[in-house]
Amino acid sequence: MKIQNYYLTLDYRPGGYHPVALGDVFNCQYKVIRKLGEGSYSTVWLARDLNGYVALKILVSAISGSTTELRILRHITEVALVEGIRYITRLLDKFEHRGPNGVHKCLVFEPMGPSVNTMMAKSILKQSLQALAFLHENGIAHGDFQPGNILFTLNNIDSTPEDLLQQEEDAQGRSISPPIQRLDGKQDKWAPRYLCVAQPLVPFTCNAEGFKVKLSDMGAYFFTDPPDKPVTPVGLRAPELILTGAVNNTLDVWSFGCIVFELITGQPLFCIPYSEMEDDDHLLSLTAQLGALPNELFKHWTTSSLYFTPERKLFNCQLGGVAPGQEPLMLEQASMEESFDRAGPDLDEEEAHKVKALIRWILHYDPAKRPSPAEILSDPWFCEIDVETGSSKVNVV
Repeated sequence: MKIQNYYLTLDYRPGGYHPVALGDVFNCQYKVIRKLGEGSYSTVWLARDLNGYVALKILVSAISGSTTELRILRHITEVALVEGIRYITRLLDKFEHRGPNGVHKCLVFEPMGPSVNTMMAKSILKQSLQALAFLHENGIAHGDFQPGNILFTLNNIDSTPEDLLQQEEDAQGRSISPPIQRLDGKQDKWAPRYLCVAQPLVPFTCNAEGFKVKLSDMGAYFFTDPPDKPVTPVGLRAPELILTGAVNNTLDVWSFGCIVFELITGQPLFCIPYSEMEDDDHLLSLTAQLGALPNELFKHWTTSSLYFTPERKLFNCQLGGVAPGQEPLMLEQASMEESFDRAGPDLDEEEAHKVKALIRWILHYDPAKRPSPAEILSDPWFCEIDVETGSSKVNVV
């Protein structure tokens, strides 16, 4: 199978991913046996050393020096080691590796299971909220709070034979790709010999009663040193971030409110496909589901006249405005509560009412009126959730 040049150019090139093959040994001690996943700036592998299994995160070489993630993890270790181990994936080691694409920062973590997309929502939400509260109490924002960065802990896999964890070098079984060939027939010194398919440790995850989750991918920032542009996924961005670029201490909270809706209903609250008009798409969805934007925010919406009259009455939902000779497009406007009910989550009427009220409380347009993670934890719905068993309890204060 031939892989198109643009694919390799995007990922495996000087400044990009390091080409990894199963069986490679890093830092003279970590033997790679399985691919766990990849992101925009790293690949993650299961590796083994003399002490057991670890998760090896290899950053793209363009990220050099002391990364923000590493500084955050060091800070947590210094100020709250015990609590940090409880809530955040634990950093075990760090080193640099020189390869054909440059020098790569490598971070070694405790091995974790898959992200939360298919597991038990209520306990996941409370545990992740506890972790978010821990970060905020220490002056840290996560900055990329989303289901993909909430990971399950594992059963003790150090006693698991390596052959059960080893990823097979089997192109027919689609665990890896056939050897990569350039279209021009030349040898590519930057790319790996083959591409591994990510195989998260699902069979070894603590997914019965008493499971635990932790936050990962600390693309975080200190409240005192916010970034110019957070990496928050489009559908989880707060309105002030969309309209003004404002970074405040409540962006994680807004993301969490959206995630409550998503994990309980199985549907994203704001599903925003990538396009040149994605901000308008998002803002139209916001006003439909949560109500009109306050004047202070609305005045920053420079293209609002494509959709609203001067009196702020919606007359068109067609992104980019009404084409010459065409009629305005009007779509049904459903509130967050109506969308929640239509999704049909497995909740009785009383509990559904609590969750909708909780989401509405969190998703306040005014950042100053959004609750903190600690305040959300005091909500009656979260007080009813037993994170030790993943079940709900009645009349627990």
